[in-house]
Amino acid sequence: MIFAASLLSASNAFAQKDSKQPAGPLISRTTTSHENYRLSYGGTVSVVGAPVGAITIEGWQKNEIDITASIELQAPNAAALDQLAALNTFAVDVDLNHVRIMTTGTHDRTFMKRVTKNFPKALIGLPWKLDFNIKVPAMTGLEIDGGVGPINLTGVEGALRLNALKSDASFSLTGGLVAVTIQAGSINLTVPVRGWHGLGAEFRLASGNLNVDFPAGFSADIDADVLRLGEIKSSFADLQARDRNSMTPHSVRARAGSGGATLTFTVGDGTIVFKQSGAQ
Repeated sequence: MIFAASLLSASNAFAQKDSKQPAGPLISRTTTSHENYRLSYGGTVSVVGAPVGAITIEGWQKNEIDITASIELQAPNAAALDQLAALNTFAVDVDLNHVRIMTTGTHDRTFMKRVTKNFPKALIGLPWKLDFNIKVPAMTGLEIDGGVGPINLTGVEGALRLNALKSDASFSLTGGLVAVTIQAGSINLTVPVRGWHGLGAEFRLASGNLNVDFPAGFSADIDADVLRLGEIKSSFADLQARDRNSMTPHSVRARAGSGGATLTFTVGDGTIVFKQSGAQ
């Protein structure tokens, strides 16, 4: 799959380097940071996540962005933890209408060459993770690059572009222009409104299960494909074929209700399941 190959290439930025590990048990340290910035209506938030870690983003009614980050480090001793803490962290760049949240750390070869000299190689490959919990204005554009870890988005309705290497991702979305690509894991999408508020959405998963819950009376045009192994299942009664023979176990071109924005779902290997919210 073209999108899977491109994501594999992009994931190199998140890969932890293999290196000689220190002997003996590791100790861990977890620190929490909290930051808050103003963000105008219709602004954009960019997030570059850690190689491992959760990303949770929630829309709210304030014109500001609230960031809570939990960083867990592991190392053989306290001195090594101090060295890692100076590098494995995040930085925030703020413009008038754009907030960039960027993870830095030992996984980034370019960063390490730029800011460090003679850093102990034995510390470069040690496990660590960074979990983000972020609140943004509801009408905010989002650009998210994730590594390995769960992703949860609720209450946002701006443009969304998301790429992740491996994630069990959950979305509760009412609209926007959405493009989501995940290499492996699962996607669970809930649409809590009867019509998509925006131009449409595209969800792509190279390997795994994609589950979609629509409310009763939902209207949209639905395109879905399983490209290799797997099938499409639907218990959503309002989903009807747009053309003759346009609903098969591997390809669906359907209309829900009176139609509307086009929602596109693609899985390489796995399943796509459509059902009504609340149904078992």
